[in-house]
Formats: sequence, structure tokens, C-alpha cells
Amino acid sequence: MTDPRPPGAPAPPVSFHRRTAAVADRLPDLREALDRWLATLHLDVERREDIVLAGYEAMANSAEHAYPAGEAGPVDVRAEALPGRLTVTVTDYGTWRPPASTNGLRGRGLLLIDTLADHSAQVHREDGTTVTMTWLNGEAPLD
Repeated sequence: MTDPRPPGAPAPPVSFHRRTAAVADRLPDLREALDRWLATLHLDVERREDIVLAGYEAMANSAEHAYPAGEAGPVDVRAEALPGRLTVTVTDYGTWRPPASTNGLRGRGLLLIDTLADHSAQVHREDGTTVTMTWLNGEAPLD
């Protein structure tokens, strides 16, 4: 559920966009910026944590898989809050590589995203990948 805004309080910004290099040490700042924006929406804590974790997992996938080792390309994180819906997209401009087989300790990022979001989709293009995650059911702010 959302918390009501105090009377006369300004509406939170309906969108968020940041771009950074898709490298591990840059992602915590991006995650924190997304979390700060989500805090302005007055989402309940559990929902906010789900959104941040799913978004961060998509960012980490871009950093780890999209670009050749030693090269860093950009990652864009966009979010939009509309009545009844919140959407986060993470886009890189690298090369899609299907998940490699693992020893069971890794490789669950897309499953985690699918579990945390109400809906998620991946679009793989020649010039990158976009992961779109959506949360519904009145959990986004209602203006």
C-alpha cells in the first residue's frame, strides 16, 4: 500500500532516469539513487525493497554480462510511476549472452527478477538488452 501524502505536499516526480558505466563499483550509487526516488513515492517498505533488489539484479547482469571483459559500456535505469503501476527498465548496449551453466551457486538473477516483479520481460537486440519490470495492484502511487 502507499502512504498518503500530507495535505499540500508536492507530488513526487513521476519518472527517474540515470546512466552510468556498467561496472560493479558504480552500481551501488545507482541502486541508492533509485531507492531515494522510490522513497519519495511512499511505497511500503517491502514493495520498495523488492523493486530495488530486482532493479539492482538487472543492473548487475548488465555489468557482468553485456560487455567484453575489461570494457565498460553504459547502463540506463529508468523508472516511471503511474496510478496503479510502477515500471523500471534497465538497458545496456552490449551483447546478449545466454546464461551459462553453473554449479548451482549462480545464475538465478532472471528468476529472482521474475519472482520479485509482478511482470517482467527481456528484449534482446543487436545493440543491447532491456529488462522491463512492472509492479501493479495499487502499489504504485495513486495521485
